[in-house]
Amino acid sequence: MSPEIQAWRDEGDFLSFGPFGHQVYYRDIGDVNAAADDTLLLLHGFPESSYSYHAVVEALKERFKRIVLYDMLGYGLSDKPTEGYTYSLFEQADLAFAVWKALGVPGGHLLSHDMGDSVSTEIIARREHGLLPAFLSDDLLSTTYTNGSMVLGLADLRITQKLLLSRYGRQFNKITTSKVFSQQVKSAHGNANLSDQEVAHLWELNTLNDGHRKTYLTIKYLNDRMRFESTRWLPALYQTALPVHLCWGDEDAVARVAMAHHLKEKVCTDATLTIMKGLGHFCQLGSPKVWSAHVLRFYEQL
Repeated sequence: MSPEIQAWRDEGDFLSFGPFGHQVYYRDIGDVNAAADDTLLLLHGFPESSYSYHAVVEALKERFKRIVLYDMLGYGLSDKPTEGYTYSLFEQADLAFAVWKALGVPGGHLLSHDMGDSVSTEIIARREHGLLPAFLSDDLLSTTYTNGSMVLGLADLRITQKLLLSRYGRQFNKITTSKVFSQQVKSAHGNANLSDQEVAHLWELNTLNDGHRKTYLTIKYLNDRMRFESTRWLPALYQTALPVHLCWGDEDAVARVAMAHHLKEKVCTDATLTIMKGLGHFCQLGSPKVWSAHVLRFYEQL
């Protein structure tokens, strides 16, 4: 591992999830006895991991006494199984609850990115249906969405995403290289800054446990979006009384800024909309100071 990834790993730990004992990497930063309002629950995107928040943790600690991060199964330092897990958004939501329960989290503020936005909407849907687990006794207090394909029809998927979703996905995995990966990540990010080192770290974390050969499985969460977006997840956002923050980099080439405007105008009309000028898809990596300032401003208003 690179020194940066090794240091991140060493500062966290692992827990076992489910009947197959899959190992899940997590970090529980700060005061484990913090109240819900002082707790931030982070969900990462595809093809990322909790490390995608490494450059913003210190800034987020200015507002939150406790920050909980973990790598979803199939990502980063966690196991990347080919059996005993389907990578559905429903299972990923189950995993979120399992991690929070194991760490004794009573509630908090949700913040998500990319695929994490989809996991978050499933969590919100369960809340709206009265299905939050009892251990979240202090409830979820707000939800922030950053640059995710929450309205799939408005997304401009990269060619690699389309290939991975096709019947040729498994074969395409075999020819995926760091060069192809880098090109697609930078293409998705749009016309904004993203360093070669950050892209290299994304690739490194993808290759752990042979994960770059399994993205044809992890990307299938988009099939869930196609099936349940209009009947379950967007209605939940329309219905919720939770404070919602739509925080979007306007240079995103995949989850285009039109998506944030659509959500604000058609779905969660009471949401706070923040457009981050000149920021791309992986904005917490490309412009961490600007991203942090915009994100934290929302909590000042609650």
